[in-house]
Amino acid sequence: MKIKKLLIYSGVLVLQIIGLKLLASNPEFIEQYYSNGIYEYTSRLFRYVFGWIPFSFGDLMYTAVIVYLLVAVFKLFRNKFKTFIPFLTQGILFANIVYFAFHFLWGLNYYRLPLHQALGIENQYTTEEVISLTQRLIKRANMLHERLQPNDTLPVVFQQDLQDIFDKTPEGYAIVEDNFPKLDYHPKSIKNSLYRYPLSYMGFGGYLNPITQEGQINGLLPAHRWPLVSCHEEAHQLGFAKENEANFIAVMATTNNPDPYFKYSGYIFALRYCLSDVYQRNPAAGELLSAKIKPGILANYRQSRDFWMAYQNPLEPLLAKFYGGYLKANNQPAGMQSYNYVVALLVNYFKKRPLHV
Repeated sequence: MKIKKLLIYSGVLVLQIIGLKLLASNPEFIEQYYSNGIYEYTSRLFRYVFGWIPFSFGDLMYTAVIVYLLVAVFKLFRNKFKTFIPFLTQGILFANIVYFAFHFLWGLNYYRLPLHQALGIENQYTTEEVISLTQRLIKRANMLHERLQPNDTLPVVFQQDLQDIFDKTPEGYAIVEDNFPKLDYHPKSIKNSLYRYPLSYMGFGGYLNPITQEGQINGLLPAHRWPLVSCHEEAHQLGFAKENEANFIAVMATTNNPDPYFKYSGYIFALRYCLSDVYQRNPAAGELLSAKIKPGILANYRQSRDFWMAYQNPLEPLLAKFYGGYLKANNQPAGMQSYNYVVALLVNYFKKRPLHV
């Protein structure tokens, strides 16, 4: 009987994997019936259920699961593997539940139509085009820095606390919704993660709990990163699962927010991505553009660099490799390099559109 259960659960897991492959081959179906259908209702429901709780319920749930697994493994060793078959059976049953819940509640969004297709824009661009956008971003970022920090050499100091940032994020989405009708962000469910220190050592600024739909922010980040990361996790909540697409949506939500600190956070993020791309394509042009950036903006960049340097550890490369594998397994074949796709979205979206200040 024990072996029979093990075989049944294993068979169900295999069927789930095959079913996902079949669904993934039809992004139009997922876009219409899941991302713009079922998911809109389930996501909003879970944000209503967990969003009002002042702490991260999802983090507590993960803690309980980790403790349960450790106890189960301890008992397995204590019994000298006499209970291995029941342990394995329960493990595969748990894998079935997690696999189904992950994809039904959020993960199928990885297989929706690419964002550039949904927006009707290209996904290719020239060196001249990215240089042109970078020049525009430098101008906007410099203007905002001057507005928020009278000293050119000093970084912008954010006045709000993290909860203030959370409260203001929907304002940017409300404005962007005119061009992106599927960005109605209500209700909000964004939390300061209980796992701030582990996230820092792992190299993560935040994450979305796909089960509870809570956006988790690493509150230890430099404050100039808070608006962008908060909007990034909220983009995940709205069904933009791919990292590059969530980055693009976050830039839209921050730069369209009425709060100048949000705009600054979004513009210097977009500038960093575009400038890095210019350096890869034309290092000399990259140097010329860098010279036009106010030193205070570079000081904000150094704050981010110094923050991550402080949490570097021997496990970080392994974690980065693991996460790159996760991205590839979830329809992002370029892995960590797929993050550069955000530049293509930015360049093509802003070809004929103004940058807001």
